[in-house]
Amino acid sequence: MENALFSEWLDRFSGYLRMRNYSPRTIKKYGQTIQRFARYAWFRQHPDSNGVPFDEAAFSDVLLDADVNVSAALVTDFFSSLSETRNYKPKTLHRMISTLSSFYRYLYTQGVVVANPMLGVERPRIKNQELKYLKHSQVIRLLKTVPEGRDRLIVRLIYATGVRVSELCAINVEDIDFEEQTIRVKGKGDKIRTVFVDEETLEEIEWFIGNMIEGPLFLGQQGNHISPRTVQHLFRQYAPAGITPHKIRHSYASELYRRSKNLRVVQENLGHSSIKTTEIYLHTDIEERRSVYRQYFPLSNEKSEE
Repeated sequence: MENALFSEWLDRFSGYLRMRNYSPRTIKKYGQTIQRFARYAWFRQHPDSNGVPFDEAAFSDVLLDADVNVSAALVTDFFSSLSETRNYKPKTLHRMISTLSSFYRYLYTQGVVVANPMLGVERPRIKNQELKYLKHSQVIRLLKTVPEGRDRLIVRLIYATGVRVSELCAINVEDIDFEEQTIRVKGKGDKIRTVFVDEETLEEIEWFIGNMIEGPLFLGQQGNHISPRTVQHLFRQYAPAGITPHKIRHSYASELYRRSKNLRVVQENLGHSSIKTTEIYLHTDIEERRSVYRQYFPLSNEKSEE
């Protein structure tokens, strides 16, 4: 397709994201990144740009009439330019690359581009990406230090289900199916998913709610849902330094994968749209590593081969 312009396809892509129930905030962020790249593409596609450094501020009002068909080299140059002119963290660049990857996957499926330039773009390394988390026995010990009632149930429910703190705060009593042992939660982009709960946690919920049949599971001020800030304060009060609700979600993911080795189930339970996001939560258990080493590394099994 010739003369496929950013101005036209950014609008269509935004409509596609709305159809997939992405939040307005996410769509706006996507749009800002794509617009910045479109201005850079226009600059590079202009005949007078050779050898001239890109000044983003000078091109802030440029129309988005650049051709979306670009090379991987141009995309790489764009991110190199960003790195040179601003002190971006690797995670920020990762998010921007993911945005452009989503945009170009959409264009490719629509037949707008003949090749996806993002396939040739390397992502910056993120140091210390492995997050600190608690093992199962450590979570159980943490629970024993939290007084019975609301606070302990909050910590336990995050670990039992792997929900995000925002999802936990939004749970209503009517979202809980005690017979099926599931909870219906609303995730990012208002996507609904079902998470599973163990019997003991459900018994604690039943004791906690009493005769309630509807309304917020955890009440905040003026009868509204509890706020994420309250939950975070709870963790600062009871949990070891650095252990947040997200780290307990991390513990859930790591423990479920360690025992099941089913990455797809972990992904769906966490509500991740991409399995790549799930992979950063996973750890190879030390016993598994020891077993594999002893079984396959030649120096460890030379005697058996003699």
